[in-house]
Amino acid sequence: MEGTLIFVLSLFVLHKSFAVEIKTISNSRFLTDGDTLVSTTRVFELGFFPPNSSENRYLGIWYKNIPVRTVVWVANRDRPVPGASTSMLELKIIDQGILGLFANISMIWSSNTTSTGNATAKLHDNGNLVVTDQDEKVVWQSFDYPTDTLLPGMKLGRDYLRGKEWYLTPWKSSQDPAPSGLTWGADRLGYPENKLRQGDSIIFRGGPWANQRFPGVSVFSRSLTFRYDVIINESEVSFAYNLEDNSILSRVTLNSTAQLESWAWVEGGTEWRPVVSFPRGACDKYNICNAYGTCSINMIQQSCTCLDARRFVPKNQKAWDTADWSGGCIRRTALKCKNGTEGFIKYSNVKLPDAENTWFNMSMTLEECRSKCLTNCSCMAYANPDKSRSVCLLWFSDLFDIQILPEDSGGPDIFVRMASSELDSQSENQGGGNSKIILLVIILPGVLFIGLIIGTWLCYARRKKNHAKLTGGAEAGEIMNASKSQEEDMELPTFSFSAIVNATANFSPDNKLGEGGFGPVYKGMLEEKEIAVKRLSRHSSQGLNEFKNEVICISKLQHRNLVKLLGCCIQGDEKLLIYEYMPNKSLDSFIFDDTKSVVLDWETRFNIIKGIARGLLYLHQDSRLRIIHRDLKASNILLDLDMNPKISDFGLARSFGGNETQANTQRVVGTYGYMAPEYALDGVFSIKSDVFSFGVLVLEIVSGKRNRGFIKPENGDNLMGHVWMLYNEDRSIELIDPNCTKSCDPLEVIRSIKVGLLCVQQNAADRPNMSNVIMMLGSESELPEPKQPSFLTEKDLPVVNYSTGTYTGGSMKNFTITEVGAR
Repeated sequence: MEGTLIFVLSLFVLHKSFAVEIKTISNSRFLTDGDTLVSTTRVFELGFFPPNSSENRYLGIWYKNIPVRTVVWVANRDRPVPGASTSMLELKIIDQGILGLFANISMIWSSNTTSTGNATAKLHDNGNLVVTDQDEKVVWQSFDYPTDTLLPGMKLGRDYLRGKEWYLTPWKSSQDPAPSGLTWGADRLGYPENKLRQGDSIIFRGGPWANQRFPGVSVFSRSLTFRYDVIINESEVSFAYNLEDNSILSRVTLNSTAQLESWAWVEGGTEWRPVVSFPRGACDKYNICNAYGTCSINMIQQSCTCLDARRFVPKNQKAWDTADWSGGCIRRTALKCKNGTEGFIKYSNVKLPDAENTWFNMSMTLEECRSKCLTNCSCMAYANPDKSRSVCLLWFSDLFDIQILPEDSGGPDIFVRMASSELDSQSENQGGGNSKIILLVIILPGVLFIGLIIGTWLCYARRKKNHAKLTGGAEAGEIMNASKSQEEDMELPTFSFSAIVNATANFSPDNKLGEGGFGPVYKGMLEEKEIAVKRLSRHSSQGLNEFKNEVICISKLQHRNLVKLLGCCIQGDEKLLIYEYMPNKSLDSFIFDDTKSVVLDWETRFNIIKGIARGLLYLHQDSRLRIIHRDLKASNILLDLDMNPKISDFGLARSFGGNETQANTQRVVGTYGYMAPEYALDGVFSIKSDVFSFGVLVLEIVSGKRNRGFIKPENGDNLMGHVWMLYNEDRSIELIDPNCTKSCDPLEVIRSIKVGLLCVQQNAADRPNMSNVIMMLGSESELPEPKQPSFLTEKDLPVVNYSTGTYTGGSMKNFTITEVGAR
């Protein structure tokens, strides 16, 4: 046996003395250390290398005929092979067409794909390592997994059908190709654009994508002609560039100092020539001038000015004069959106504002775009970012991160909404116009419940002394009686009906976000703030009890993880509630959607879990009254612009005073799949009922699967049974949503699953309270072992009668039960 091993090692050493170049890798053809896989015309080659002075070895791709080795892709970037080891390195195709990297017999990296029949791997002349099956179908390619380099033809963005996301991450250092915390990739919201981020913080923004040229990152040498290819449709959002002169090699890199650098190598040259680098200076720093402020690279003494000194002024002139531009600029004349008299001012050669909070249409003319914006009071500006085709881009918030470009830059035009008094003869000042295209705004199903309940009752209570103006009838009287004892403590802003009419463009169908049992909800812009307005339907037969209950519970609650009520309006039969606007709607629309769940990486999911926990802790312990929500679920968690969670829908909540923590009811309310067993069966509810619902929610967030309707024959008929089985078999990590596999921290995932299981234990006394939950999520201490969870199913529940109380857009998978008899 020892002689055999010596013989094999001798052959390996002999082989390395006669290293060869190969064209393909197959079941019978391996790549070993010293050999290289070479592209057809010998532009690129793949092999094993040590970066700089490091002794570790990696599998990578580099330019073959450039004297200085320039690596453009690394496979095992976070799993190096120690250089001091005697490992025999091999890259080969194994069963099911998997391309695997082996050190001796241990696989340290693989393509993690399967194929039928014989598969082969080949390196293309564009630097793409491709695995194809016997029918020449691509089953895996390195271009789908960029590292720190963008080559011509590579994409940044997302492939929704395959669940792929393409972005750059730099090496930690010249000796360590492991990914750092920096990323350069497509923004997740609004019209696509690239952003350079350090974690969640934006460092630099490229600008909205466009074919042919890329505004904001297109100041290349005139000797180089770049073509920009943009794809924006339901299945793919991507940006790529190509160089028309094939004799010039080009690459874009992101380094560890947060610099994006474009390089070119001319045939016969001796070094890489820098073309352009970003960020270039103070003006490229993200949002340095804030709202309606502009930064010009031509300025010497001052970086920021207001977009238009005639129409905008610094919000804080004193701070502005000291070069503190953080306050940005404000309008001299506020918008009123009255009778379509407003118009637009055209500004040319600008880097378009941050497109995160935008709507767009890929086949709308500029004139149609203007009409669309003018008829919606929330629309602040419009533009066509792509001169090669008809694109309409609308902004629905203040304009941030604007930059004035040189006059000869050929930058796009933007048309900014102005009050009628600010318009001149050069301005667009035409009236509204009807658009045949319905504005696709983000629907907020969770706000439909919060919206109607609180404000109407509060408004009636505040106006009791002026009862002659309030003609709400018998229902108003009942509300007034219920609120009498609390009237002194309630302070809620009131708005005029005309202000709300203007804010919503007279309740325009284009502004409608959705509709539930209580009435429709509209998006609006009020006092330069986006709002959601709930309008009580005159024909609504629902909601009086829930309405009064929600006001009693949360009239004075203020917490960053609770949705905020901004005010109300009552005029005659009109009863309106005004809430903060949640642009990312509800959590369930992300985690249970195969396409949108890609957006939620592990860090985002873990932050959502912790945010919900903080909100519950406030309700249970830190608020003026102890409040039990009783209907905590994914559809009642709304997400703000930064994906921060906010608990909504307090219509079924109960409040307690003093040290009360538990009560009984003959009217069991809640949602199947989230209800604690002692509550569903016996009507006993407590803060531990909410803890149980939170535990279910944690397991759903981790897995991306609904508890209710999750069926595994061997595990019972809900998600908890499956989780319990995996936990007992020490396979909890398998629960993670596949979209998070690449980004997850395994220790955080397993800890979250264990916390979830502790929260759904059968006995309420065994469950932790929310302060303990937060402590467990944030620490690394050993957690107690959970006991078996409740596997309560619908067949166990004694249903007397029920009605749907939550608007779900047609889905009946997750409705609120408002009448269930307890036994």
